[in-house]
Amino acid sequence: MPKVLVVISTGFEEIEAITIIDVLRRAQIEVVIATINDILTVGANAIVIQANQYLKNLNPLDFDMIVLPGGGTNTQNLASSTLVQNSLKLMKEKNRYIAAICAAPYALHTANVLNKNYTCYPSFEEKIRQDGYQGDNQEVVIDEKVITSRGPATAMTFALELIKLLKDENTYQKVKDGLLVK
Repeated sequence: MPKVLVVISTGFEEIEAITIIDVLRRAQIEVVIATINDILTVGANAIVIQANQYLKNLNPLDFDMIVLPGGGTNTQNLASSTLVQNSLKLMKEKNRYIAAICAAPYALHTANVLNKNYTCYPSFEEKIRQDGYQGDNQEVVIDEKVITSRGPATAMTFALELIKLLKDENTYQKVKDGLLVK
């Protein structure tokens, strides 16, 4: 069974985090929610999520993929966390999947693990780089083992694409159909 690490901190974007966690679990993918703050972590809209574990107590290499939800404050926290940055670098070095949505590709950029082609929440490309930015062209950009997406409205498409990468087309289609996604 594939295993995914979703890392959150204060100010995470709730729609993105919950959609990713829920959709991946529907595909029988094990999801561990890790925090760099408190086990009860407060999101951008004051919704509290209970993480499963502190990131400092986990080995990223026990996972097939690391996923970073967005949210402005969360992104800044993840980008400035040595632990998160080192986890991203380790995943890249070991050729594991790295995924980020909304503003969170900025944390990939600061860790120097973002591949050439990417997307992010509009305006965050100014903090990353224009070269390779796909803008409005794609909801999800897959560049080798780095996957990025635009924001809350693309969270479902993003999560479904992660299923394709971690499982197969049949599982993707079954979950997609079950969620009534066109």
